[in-house]
Amino acid sequence: MRNIQKNIEHLLEAIIFGSRWLQAPLYLGLIVAGILYSYKFLIELFHLCVNINSISESEVMLVILTLVDITMVANLLAMVIIGGYETFVSKLNISNHEDKPEWLQSIDAGTLKVKLAVSLVGVSGIHLLKVFINIEHQDLQQVMWQIIIHLVFVISAIALAFTDSIVHDKHPH
Repeated sequence: MRNIQKNIEHLLEAIIFGSRWLQAPLYLGLIVAGILYSYKFLIELFHLCVNINSISESEVMLVILTLVDITMVANLLAMVIIGGYETFVSKLNISNHEDKPEWLQSIDAGTLKVKLAVSLVGVSGIHLLKVFINIEHQDLQQVMWQIIIHLVFVISAIALAFTDSIVHDKHPH
């Protein structure tokens, strides 16, 4: 009877541990989203190149900020895909790869959350900058809410970084 219980326990543990692979299609979906976002970047860049002589400097700046914003979101996607897969699904076999991201060596769930929060602050900041450049066409109450939301992102990122530093101080790697 004890042997049957052990076999059931090992089977259950194998199923639970193997369930992490249910996340793999999610990361593949994010890769597809990254491809689509890269396509949007190229379309924006193409429109900028084609219309450069007929648009104002502030419109050029807004398009460039959009390109920066898309790039920052793409960086965020890469961080989630690579870091999330490495942290939650399976180790990547890239230890000897010359292009291995340096941040991947010290990534864990807490560090990943902090990096994501800081990236969101950057994306939010770019959105605010776009609003400020075009402020005369903005509803000031909506601008106020965007500033408040940005500040919430900033405070959240600081809180996550502080919490992560406390955890790392108590549990050094």
